[in-house]
Amino acid sequence: MHHVWLVPGFFGFANLGDLRYFAHVLELLPTLYAERGITADVQVVRTVPTASLPRRAARLVDTIDATLPDDGPIHLIGHSSGGLDCRLLCAPSATLPSPVDVARIAARVDAVVTVATPHHGTPLAEFFASMLGQRLLRLLSLSTVYLLRVGRLPLAALLGLGTAFASIDGRLGINSVLLDELFAQLLTDLTPDRREALRTFFGEVERDQALLTQLTPDGMDVFNALAADRPTTRYGSVVARARTPGVGSTLEVGLDPTAHATHAIYQALHRLTRTPPEHVAPLTDAQANALRAAYGDVPDADANDGVVPTRSQPWGRVVYATRGDHLDVLGHFGDATRVPAHIDWLTTGSGFDRAEFDALWTAVVDFLLDSPSATHS
Repeated sequence: MHHVWLVPGFFGFANLGDLRYFAHVLELLPTLYAERGITADVQVVRTVPTASLPRRAARLVDTIDATLPDDGPIHLIGHSSGGLDCRLLCAPSATLPSPVDVARIAARVDAVVTVATPHHGTPLAEFFASMLGQRLLRLLSLSTVYLLRVGRLPLAALLGLGTAFASIDGRLGINSVLLDELFAQLLTDLTPDRREALRTFFGEVERDQALLTQLTPDGMDVFNALAADRPTTRYGSVVARARTPGVGSTLEVGLDPTAHATHAIYQALHRLTRTPPEHVAPLTDAQANALRAAYGDVPDADANDGVVPTRSQPWGRVVYATRGDHLDVLGHFGDATRVPAHIDWLTTGSGFDRAEFDALWTAVVDFLLDSPSATHS
């Protein structure tokens, strides 16, 4: 029996009742293991949404210790900042706020795969750390939860959200009262049980937001200096690069006001995520070759997935490099033909589809099992 833990990223909503952050990944992974003649127990960690990396890594090791039934191999897969939780747990020098024998658990981790993880930080964290940024982040997070659960945001709320993010992109003033009103409106539209779950969730967020400052490029410089890789653990990464928004992408949206509003949000996020040239992370020759093979070039400082710079994402072997946005890689892309349906979180024009999703996660499982096909991207 192989044991796989999936670790949500920043603001990960694995804790929100029937809304599953990794829903489509959970559907696929056991099948991919079974096709290779292996039984896999796949679980999701109920992490602390915006707490510090040591607290989140402690939650991860506590979860593993409480749910590990036998001596099978341990595989860790972290999306976004969840990948940093995995790295910190495995770091030989890690000291975590947990009563668990961390070294004992870490020594059993065979492989770690990080998916769209900000190993070298993201400028978006600096923006969201501001007072205005925190209001927008709270509203964006609620909107994402609402959209993925209900399938569509109310048009008035969506247009208000799109206008707010378009105002950032144009460096115009934003009415913070409007943001609070939009948040209250979306919350009211949900069932009482979901409202209560969300109030609990955002209460956790308000009590501990240490993660925001740790995910800045400067914060990750400190993290990387302290969190060395464990020599006995294999590290791989999935890298995402979304389409650069512009006139062409806007025209392709067509006349749908919903798509225009979500594309406006994406345009603002993409601009805020672009890396200052001095913070562009170096690559190994193997990483550069993998990205060049996937994209035709080595991504520059502007390339990102709408949340994390593309050059911030490689760590260890590049297991797969895709043209997709930050949540496409989890299966949150538009595809109404699937059951359950795949709901797109933003209109990014990435072109990511089910075939790409299957190829990406097949490569992840091949790497975790050390299959020769894991070298493709």
